[in-house]
Parts: sequence; C-alpha cells; structure tokens
Amino acid sequence: MSAEFIRRPVARAKVIAAARSWLGTPYHDQQSTKGVGCDCLGLARGVWREVVGPEPFPAPPYSRDWGETGPLEVMAEGARACMIEVSPAEAPPGALVVFRMRERAIAKHVGILTDTGTLIHARERLGVIEEPFTLAWRRRLAFAFLYPQPRRR
Repeated sequence: MSAEFIRRPVARAKVIAAARSWLGTPYHDQQSTKGVGCDCLGLARGVWREVVGPEPFPAPPYSRDWGETGPLEVMAEGARACMIEVSPAEAPPGALVVFRMRERAIAKHVGILTDTGTLIHARERLGVIEEPFTLAWRRRLAFAFLYPQPRRR
C-alpha cells in the first residue's frame, strides 16, 4: 500500500453517505462527475475523492465489454494497489465490491454495499441507483475492498 494511506478503513457511514450523494447522477461511460455523469468506476473514483482525497493514479482506458476475458484482473489489481482487500463473503457495508458479470470473464463492474443490504452502483440507462443486494449480485461477487484512511501530514 502506498505511503499516502494507512491500513485502517474510512468509517463505513462516511463511505455510504458519499456514495448516496451520487444517487441520480446520469450514466456516462468513463466519466466521474457527480450530478453530471459517471459509470460504475467513475462512482468509485468519486467516492474515493470525497472520503480519501486525490486519486492515486489516473484510470486507464477500459472497454465496456463485460464478457472480456484475459489473464489480468485489471480492476482488482488497481484496487489492491491502494485499498484494503477483504474477503468477498465477509464484505461489510461501505465496501467496494467488484463483480464478474459473465462466467470466466474479467471482473469489471463495481458498486458499494450499504448498511441496509443494498448496493449503490451506476447502470447504463439508469445512472447511479441503490437497489437490493440480491442473490444474483452475490453470485457474481469476485472481490471486495475497503477505502483506506488518508495519512495525515
């Protein structure tokens, strides 16, 4: 983990409140502007900026193909570089969760779990929504991470 962060997670309530403040933001591929437009990664990046600070590195270009296969879990590796990984089965409220949308595909969709058993994420045509974290979502869960506290200078 980078020296800019400490291995204690940001308070869950703070992460969830930040994520909920994005509700209603329209869907816009590869964007991250609250109230204007974002995709799922843009939501996760925006919450990072609100609860941790400046983004540690720019998001690389990525495809929208949920069926993409390959040897590298790009989203998970990016999250591992700056977040606290936890067991997906034990992901608490406030966790950033990463989903594999198709069997044997790269995990490419992210959302944030809430304290009420819901998931906040950005969906094409719907924008940022909060919906039940159903069994269908649980079956797709591949990775989970916690937002780290910034190191105070």
